[in-house]
Order: sequence, then C-alpha cells, then structure tokens
Amino acid sequence: MYQIILAALELAGTAAQTYATIQAGKAQQEALERRAEEEKFAAQTEELKRQEQLNAINAANIVALSNSGIKAEGTPSSIALETSKILGESTGVNIVNLRNRLRTLKTQGELAKQSGYIEGASLLMRDAEQIGSDITTLMS
Repeated sequence: MYQIILAALELAGTAAQTYATIQAGKAQQEALERRAEEEKFAAQTEELKRQEQLNAINAANIVALSNSGIKAEGTPSSIALETSKILGESTGVNIVNLRNRLRTLKTQGELAKQSGYIEGASLLMRDAEQIGSDITTLMS
C-alpha cells in the first residue's frame, strides 16, 4: 500500500512539473509578444522623429533659400525632392525590417509555447511509463 501512495505522489509531482513546463512555454511566448509590441512602438516613435527632422530640414532649406533670394525651383527643388525620396526609401526599408523582426519574435513565441507542450507531454509520458512499471511490479 505504501508503494502505491508513493507512486501516486510521484505521478502528482510529474503532473505538477508538466504543468510548470507548459506554463513556462506560455510565459516565454507572452514575453516575446510584449517585446515585439515594444519594438513596434519604438520603431513608430523613431519614424515619427525622422519625419519631424525631415520636415524641419525641408522648412529650414526653404527659409534659407527664400532669405537668400533663390527661388525654390530647379536644382534646389530637385535636391530637396531627391533627399525626401531617399529618406522615404530608407523608411520603407526600416518598415520591412521591423515587420521581419516582429514576425520572427512572434514565431519564436509560438515555438516556445509548442516546446513547452512537447516537453510537458514528454515528461508526463516518461514518468507515467515508469510509474506504471513500478505499479505492475508491486502488483505481482
């Protein structure tokens, strides 16, 4: 009878370990999702700063040109347009990079959760097999 109680306690311990393993996988997934949100917010903030800087530079250039008597046509205008185009392209690259990072973090989170389930199930099966073997031995 004593061995059956020990086997039941061992099974309860295994169940607790399995639960903890699954919860750890879920917690890791949640942490990675929070990190993705933080990175997204940081990238949006950085992009807003870049746009403000571009607007300030363009405004300063327009003021400087008008103060010097140069009309914002021809070469000065085309330089400003080209600068805006280059900055816009780099913004597009930054957006693609951000999306890739966010997708990677989401995938890592999903894999962490799945890993928790797999490790938990593996632990449960391994220990259940051992406990079953122990009980069979006790019954014979």
